[in-house]
Amino acid sequence: MPRRSLLPLLLLTLAMPSVHAASPEIETGWILSKLARPAPMRTQFVELHGSRLLKAPLRIEGEYARPNDDTLVREVRLPYAETSTIRAGSVTIKRGTSSHTYSLDRAPQLAGLQSSFGALLSGDRTQLERAFRIDSSGSREQWTLQLTPKDKRTATYVRTIALYGRGAELRCIETTPAKGDLQRTLLAGAAQSASGVADAASLTTLCHGAATR
Repeated sequence: MPRRSLLPLLLLTLAMPSVHAASPEIETGWILSKLARPAPMRTQFVELHGSRLLKAPLRIEGEYARPNDDTLVREVRLPYAETSTIRAGSVTIKRGTSSHTYSLDRAPQLAGLQSSFGALLSGDRTQLERAFRIDSSGSREQWTLQLTPKDKRTATYVRTIALYGRGAELRCIETTPAKGDLQRTLLAGAAQSASGVADAASLTTLCHGAATR
């Protein structure tokens, strides 16, 4: 089961904008209040998978959707077509006419992450802090929220998850696995700005909150 490719699916609905008041200071509670998102919602994404074997990161484009509180969908459109759906404790992956369903019991670290990010989406800081150490930095105009797993089993797969945003918009997620290369997912405005951008440094700048042009 492709665990790494499913991780962004657990984060998929954090990127829709809402109205906020500007302030030079940042608080973890303020960020979490802006990341809470009711269903239904959807947002486009650009995933970048680094690899020492590739000259440039593997680029995957598509859309994330959350049709209801219990369903998460990741639809890949380029460079291939694939739809992954997490619902009722299982994930279904569909490519063309082929479809396979797996129980999240086969990947307990994903089940734990699903529960934790459910807390993130609902704004439940107490539950989130049971699973992660949370650190925030920056300002309300440009902030970073870093999640470090407390559970040893989860830490076996994921070292840190860094969320980058501007105001109430989550623009990028960087996942650092315990083994392997960093995975970067640009969302919302950052994904739109990434259209036609191939340079790795420019994409990193977009992820971290600055404009490339």
